[in-house]
Amino acid sequence: MVAVYSCALEGVAANPALPTPLLLRLIAFDAGGPGPPFPALHRPGLPEQAVAAVLTHPVVGTRVQFAMSGQAEPEQRARLADDLSPTVRAAVAYGPEWTHDPRTKVRPLPDAVCGRLLDDPEPSVRSALLDSPHVAPSFLASLVRHPDPAARRAALRVWNELTAGGRATLLEDPDPEVRRSAALLACPYDARLTAALLRDPAALPETLRRGLVSRADAERFLAEGVHLAELAGNPSLPADLVNRLAVDPDEGVRLAVSLRPELTEARRAAIDFTVAPHARGEVDWVAAGIADQGVLHQAATSPHPLLRRAAARSPHLPPGLLRLLSQDPDPVVRTHLAIHHPDTPEEVLMSVYARLGGTLSAWMATGHPRFPREGLAARYADHPEAIYRQLAVRDPAAGPGMIERLSHDPDVRTRQAATRDPRLPLPRLLEALALPDLASSAGANPALPPGEMAAVMDEAGVPA
Repeated sequence: MVAVYSCALEGVAANPALPTPLLLRLIAFDAGGPGPPFPALHRPGLPEQAVAAVLTHPVVGTRVQFAMSGQAEPEQRARLADDLSPTVRAAVAYGPEWTHDPRTKVRPLPDAVCGRLLDDPEPSVRSALLDSPHVAPSFLASLVRHPDPAARRAALRVWNELTAGGRATLLEDPDPEVRRSAALLACPYDARLTAALLRDPAALPETLRRGLVSRADAERFLAEGVHLAELAGNPSLPADLVNRLAVDPDEGVRLAVSLRPELTEARRAAIDFTVAPHARGEVDWVAAGIADQGVLHQAATSPHPLLRRAAARSPHLPPGLLRLLSQDPDPVVRTHLAIHHPDTPEEVLMSVYARLGGTLSAWMATGHPRFPREGLAARYADHPEAIYRQLAVRDPAAGPGMIERLSHDPDVRTRQAATRDPRLPLPRLLEALALPDLASSAGANPALPPGEMAAVMDEAGVPA
């Protein structure tokens, strides 16, 4: 018999109450080739028996999935660093592409393991490690004198953590791309490097945005009328040239000028600029000062919406600025607070959920530790909009009768939320296990008896 997946089996694989013997049975399952269901390999706190079974699983894809699990500890994933398959080793090297919450920081692999992966004979493994967003700064800093230029380029990602000697080494690197990238990082403080980079077409736009540009060079680009949006944000630009760009015919140039940190708010307001409704608020000087209270105060109290949006992306906002931005009329500001700040008020989280229900931002709002739970059933169980009825299930005071009623709701997401809830009466839970749109949610319900979980496996052909 060829084993097949089912919606119910996918749910059981994700069930937090799945007993270890059934989990081991499920992990041994190869489904005729692809291996056990994805949720079985991306569970938090896998017991050692299960980890050992994954590490020796005959299906390469199974080991790959575990190597990329955001729920596995780095020490567990590191045990696959010597796997016979280069595909598995590359997955270990890169690390998780997905976590249960994008706010979660992935712990890096130990430096010694990264060193082994960087010496791997397969180029794909080495590239995966150097492309990984999860490598520890200490390891990247150790690559300044590595023989591979790709590794030395990776060291540039921690430029500010490097010693003066390390930065000087990269500025004199034998590889032209490494030298150029290092010079771009150093040019805000070095007129000589800036002048050299301005002669390099590949580096020109970034140099104009960041470098210590001379007045003569700035006037030359103004006269030529090229790359003015980059030049308009350059911190070293003389004030009179800033004034000229503030009335430039190009709207993008004027917007760049309006974001300069040295402007008074009166001067900023005098510039004719337009902000796109959904622009995120990526402002270099605010991002660089994301924990600097002076920078955050300047940005959060500005009438400029992009500056307030940039400030709202900081998890370091003090209580007073958090209160101020919580009342901001700009919905993007409130959305950023819901995603980034650990103390965002309940009413802000609710407003983001109500406005953006069904999106990643709304999902992150509901996953926020301060998202409300108490009182939701009384307020929303009979709400005309399904997005609110779904919230009633989150209320710890909702009784089994209400949960069962919501499991029959006209809206499928509301039915699924209720079906996952352990307060759902067992007869309805077993009934839902046989319904295509609810089977996965029923399988994931922690109140599902182990015997029923085993029956789901039997029906899917999972060997006992």
